[in-house]
Amino acid sequence: MAEVIVSFRVLPKTVEVNLDKLEEKLKAAVEPEKISREPIAFGIVAINLVKIIPDAGGELEAIENKLRAIEEVGEVEVTGMTRSL
Repeated sequence: MAEVIVSFRVLPKTVEVNLDKLEEKLKAAVEPEKISREPIAFGIVAINLVKIIPDAGGELEAIENKLRAIEEVGEVEVTGMTRSL
């Protein structure tokens, strides 16, 4: 079965969210291959994740739901998706 490389942008609920703790929770929830921070504006910092998932129905939605279930997460957006070879 093929795999899909998915990029996510996670925005915290508020600028007061401790980003180090949020990153740890994100890592524990979905075990991303890569994680980085991206300053947006007005003190808002997005956390970008890259995750490799099986190309099977429902996998992407399951990952999104795990991310959204974290209390400090305000918004989750898929920013890119490509099939691996």
